[in-house]
Amino acid sequence: MTEVQQALAEAHRREWAFVLAATVRVAGDLDLAEECAQDAFVAALATWAERGVPRNPGAWLTTVARHRAVDVLRRDQTLRGKLPLLVDANPSTPGPAEQEETGVIPDDRLRLVFTCCHPALAREAQVALTLRLVCGLTTAEIARGFLVSEPTMAARITRAKKKIATARIPYRVPPAHDLPDRLDAVLTVVHLLYTTGHTAPQGDTLVRAELVERALDLARMLHALMPDDREVRGLLALLLLTDARRATRTTADGRLLLLEEQDRTQWDQQAITEGRELVLHTLPRGRPGRFTLQAAIAAVHADAPTYADTDWREVLSLYDMLLAVWPSPVVVLNRAVAVAMVDGPAAGLAALDAVADDPRLATYPYLAATRGDLLRRLGQTCDAAQAYRTALSLATNTAERNFLAQRLTEVTDA
Repeated sequence: MTEVQQALAEAHRREWAFVLAATVRVAGDLDLAEECAQDAFVAALATWAERGVPRNPGAWLTTVARHRAVDVLRRDQTLRGKLPLLVDANPSTPGPAEQEETGVIPDDRLRLVFTCCHPALAREAQVALTLRLVCGLTTAEIARGFLVSEPTMAARITRAKKKIATARIPYRVPPAHDLPDRLDAVLTVVHLLYTTGHTAPQGDTLVRAELVERALDLARMLHALMPDDREVRGLLALLLLTDARRATRTTADGRLLLLEEQDRTQWDQQAITEGRELVLHTLPRGRPGRFTLQAAIAAVHADAPTYADTDWREVLSLYDMLLAVWPSPVVVLNRAVAVAMVDGPAAGLAALDAVADDPRLATYPYLAATRGDLLRRLGQTCDAAQAYRTALSLATNTAERNFLAQRLTEVTDA
């Protein structure tokens, strides 16, 4: 790969959301903005090879994409008349709405997230569209996450973009009275963006740092926009407390380290302090929501000086509360781990049986991996080996696959 190709790949990972979101403001149409952003990346390949990589690749790409959008709109007046132009198409003369919003939250990405999370769209469409536009994931990658075919997912995304256009959904942070209808979806996609980066679904590295940092940026912007919302504080706390462990989750050569193996002295204490304060400020105020409760669980882990000192009964109590407000099979799975730590691996396996046949977890590698670990702790090595084989067949991240392969070797040789 040439230097230009490497720079362009890095720019796509880090700058795609910025470029697209800024171009939507000019184009007023998601399809046109996406096409112009893609054109800018294509143009960069030739221009950068001739003139060198610019000092600020993101700004260069954004300028080219926005100019391309203006050119298209000016050249085709008929098309322009059909577009839901919700902002002024001239980037040099922003309209009143743009001028007014910029002072509130000067980031186009968050406007794009709120646009994608409009209640007129189905929840799956909201999440898929956000992953495509804000995260820059391919349609094939999103389809794998939703367990559907690529053409099916492409059709969903296309329908969602068309609905935004035909319903004239504005590209902006909605007024305060509209926020409750969208906020849960926005929090969900920011959390999903973080988890996609925290443990990459596939690839040679465990973490996609650019997605993690993008999610943290969005969570901080949401907190600045809505500092008194409890679940906004809860989400930011959850991300901070979880990400505090990032540097200790693998060895220098990429080997996965479990929570009990991590060097806690290397955890980011500043992030932990900030996250803990957010939890303490949020948890006592009424019935906590799902993000606040997850943040509280993360805080218990962060407060324990060693793995052995973890207050697992408190963790289990928090999972019971979480299950009441968010009856997710993944929560049941994670609760089973806490049950095993409190009452032993046999009790954990019994708790795990509640979701053993849940079709939503049929391709979820952590179900089989958790079962394998509990069986290993019980000395049932043959059954553990079969569970690890199942998990290995489902896992697509290299670090996780290597870990599972090692576990499989351990129980097979036992």
